[in-house]
Amino acid sequence: MGHSVHRHSVSSPLGWVHHCFRHGWSWLLLGLATWGLVLSLAGPVYPQVSPQPPTPEQTEESPPNSASVVLDGRTLFSVANTRQITSLERASYISQELAQLVRTQDLFQVRWVERDQVPVILVNGGYLMTVTQADAALAQVDSAEIQAEIWVELITQELRMAQTERSQEVRLRRLAFAIAVFCLALLLHRLIGELWRRSLRPVLEQITTHQDGDPEDPHSPPTGLNLLLNLLLTVVRGGLWFGVSVYITNLFPVTRRWSYFVQQQTWRSLSQPNLRLGQRDFSILSLLILMGLLLGLVVLAGICTNFLRSRILHLAGFDRGSREAVAILIKYSLIFVGTVVLLQIWGLDLSSLALLASALGVGIGLGLQNITKDFGSGIVLVFERPIQVGDFVEFGEFQGTVERIGARSTEIKTLDQVSIIVPNSRFLEQEVINWSHRNPVSRIRIPIGVAYSADPSQVREVLIAVSQHHSKVLSMPSPQVFFKGFGESALNFDLLVWIAEPHQQPVIKSDLYFSVEAELRDCGIEIPFPQRDLHIRSGQLPISLSPRDRQNLGSKPQMGHSRPAPDPEECPPSP
Repeated sequence: MGHSVHRHSVSSPLGWVHHCFRHGWSWLLLGLATWGLVLSLAGPVYPQVSPQPPTPEQTEESPPNSASVVLDGRTLFSVANTRQITSLERASYISQELAQLVRTQDLFQVRWVERDQVPVILVNGGYLMTVTQADAALAQVDSAEIQAEIWVELITQELRMAQTERSQEVRLRRLAFAIAVFCLALLLHRLIGELWRRSLRPVLEQITTHQDGDPEDPHSPPTGLNLLLNLLLTVVRGGLWFGVSVYITNLFPVTRRWSYFVQQQTWRSLSQPNLRLGQRDFSILSLLILMGLLLGLVVLAGICTNFLRSRILHLAGFDRGSREAVAILIKYSLIFVGTVVLLQIWGLDLSSLALLASALGVGIGLGLQNITKDFGSGIVLVFERPIQVGDFVEFGEFQGTVERIGARSTEIKTLDQVSIIVPNSRFLEQEVINWSHRNPVSRIRIPIGVAYSADPSQVREVLIAVSQHHSKVLSMPSPQVFFKGFGESALNFDLLVWIAEPHQQPVIKSDLYFSVEAELRDCGIEIPFPQRDLHIRSGQLPISLSPRDRQNLGSKPQMGHSRPAPDPEECPPSP
């Protein structure tokens, strides 16, 4: 099965994303610009604290139970609250001290001592932190002394690693490695596209594409499936570049530190419950996940109904119009029920949307009357079915086949393979000729004129024979020939034939005209031009002339002569 190549305009959002994915340098420049913006706006950040999410028992005013100590963007361990200081303050102080030690000193001596029966960790003789029993309980260790021993080894290892990463040799080696990873990502980007186009996409299209698509391209996927396939490819490529960017930034201490800062700030802004709907607070992340699930529900409903239409209903023997009507009803039913279920699972009270519904009602009353009318007309078209998908209709000056009946508009493909989008309400407000309604068998009329010298019986036999030899003309009802009357220049006949394919009317008429002309020529029957007869009535010859006319005809006029005297016989007597 062939596959189609989908191109996106760079001016559209999806096309811009697709363009960026196809050109890895765009992602590199975008990443550098983002890092520069963050560096310029945020300034130096020394506290690198990662608070743990609060438990359900905690109130909004109480601080979190623990916070993470971070060095160069790497999480070392978590500390707990004490009676005098919170976990956030402890983690912030320890992170600042470790960052200051890495920047100012080369050698590190980390040990712990016991002061007032509490273990205290020292770095190069200076105080770093006190290990409490709450810290040990947080790490599920038996005693604070054991926890102090573990943290001493961990801090020593991390300080040495941080110092090593700042050496010139390690920086150059990791820079070369980052360039190699970036080039490998470009190669994988192209390989993913080729594998998608040659293997995965054709398989998915073969599974889900219905058999009632475009006659020129019967394997063309539906719009929803096409969007889903492109979205999947975009997600895979985006995940690749996101992983590569995170991996490269983690190679260097400075970029790792800023990457950690951006991740923490982004996560806090997205996960913080700051939007109240009904009786519950929702975060931006939860709403984004809900929107993604709703979008996936719409796409999944389209795929399921498409599979039902093309596989189950098609094999069950339903005609195309019935399949489309059933598929539309099931699709919108699945979307409605699935949306209600998702909102309920997400804890969103539907009564909280009353304000939104009232605002939507005002909008409908002010400016959305036409959309509402078209939507209601679409429901009427689906249930009443005056026109169905696959019907050949004549609408105004256009003739074509109904390809799709949507919620707002209907697509008609003309005989020139041009798609016309018509609002649904126009089908209920204007007259529509549906050649396929209930019974696709229809009769077409072919007017023919022959000369007066022709035998009408012979003409009738010729026309009947021509229509019977055409493969598209039905034998029952049989063709008929009507003698319409005597025209100004011809004997007028009508050939009436029945066909079962209304969309083939122009082709059948053309074939019959060709055949009729050839048969009439072979039989010597003339198809006349428009004729007019001119009759001239005869009069008295020769024409008698008066004496004055004979005199004028016999004499030649001379220049300078005066006007001849009138004939006394022609002049009236003087009074």
